[in-house]
Amino acid sequence: MRAQSSATAPSPIAVGDADPAVGDPGRAVGTRPLGTLQAALGVVAFSLTFPATAWGLEGFGPWSLIAVRSILAAVIAGGCLLAVGVPPRERGRAWGRVRVPERRHWFGLAVVGAGVVLGFPLLTTLALRTSTTAHAAVVVGLLPLTTALLSALRIGSRPSRGFWWAALAGAAAVVAFTVQQSGGALTAADAYLFAALLVCAAGYTEGGRLARVMPGWQVIGWALVLCLPLTVPMAAVALSFEPVHLTAHSVSGLLWVAVGSQFLGLVVWYRGMAAIGIPKASQLQLAQPLLTLVWSVLLLGEHLTVAAPLTAAAVLVCIAVTQRARG
Repeated sequence: MRAQSSATAPSPIAVGDADPAVGDPGRAVGTRPLGTLQAALGVVAFSLTFPATAWGLEGFGPWSLIAVRSILAAVIAGGCLLAVGVPPRERGRAWGRVRVPERRHWFGLAVVGAGVVLGFPLLTTLALRTSTTAHAAVVVGLLPLTTALLSALRIGSRPSRGFWWAALAGAAAVVAFTVQQSGGALTAADAYLFAALLVCAAGYTEGGRLARVMPGWQVIGWALVLCLPLTVPMAAVALSFEPVHLTAHSVSGLLWVAVGSQFLGLVVWYRGMAAIGIPKASQLQLAQPLLTLVWSVLLLGEHLTVAAPLTAAAVLVCIAVTQRARG
């Protein structure tokens, strides 16, 4: 967790003062490398999600895994919301010691909760029951392009033509690679994966927008707390029907998806999006499927073909182009 002075100070820019899709023009240029680093750390955290989920499924049912991971992340987030103080100028209506979001922000928080707290984890976990992590990574390959598209529709961002060509090329390279890795076959899990793609992109877009007016960790923190009335009953029902077998893999997988993917990863991700803009941050995720495949080899023993370094080089070129492109 970052120091209190930086983690708790919300952006003074109102929603209408800057386009959250392209970053804050009032921020110092020197903050952009930090924002890129934060978004990249989020991508690394997310790249471990599928292998960790596969581990978690060794000991938990899909519904139990999703409910318990969300509750654990909400407990951590709620503790942070209670523990962190509010600067004097921001004191007012607060929950614990953190200011309660304004009413106009609750819809966005609900979208974040539905997309990244419940929807994407649940749909991808259901898919991973019958799909390999390599095949599931195709949804992550398409996620940057989908996020940029929803950002353009939601908040009127207008990335340059070069940005879109680079994004399409990177997405095509990742899709071709992941489909080749999975043998080119489409499974019943694809319906879950494409639905997960849409709900996660919506959650990222709303989360990036909200991170312009409140600290990124509070965005995901409030979304997690907001989902507790759903996740607690869900856990109670799921644990009563789905058997649980605690092993080193299942517990480690559960802890990572709860703490690393569901909370800490989203904290740095939303901070990064707020600093450099939603479209450019989303393109860093072009590297996520390749990182996931590396973790799959190291942690799950899946086979990796020689196409990986070639695809990695193509994706890195696309990322460099999108980071330089101006909307």
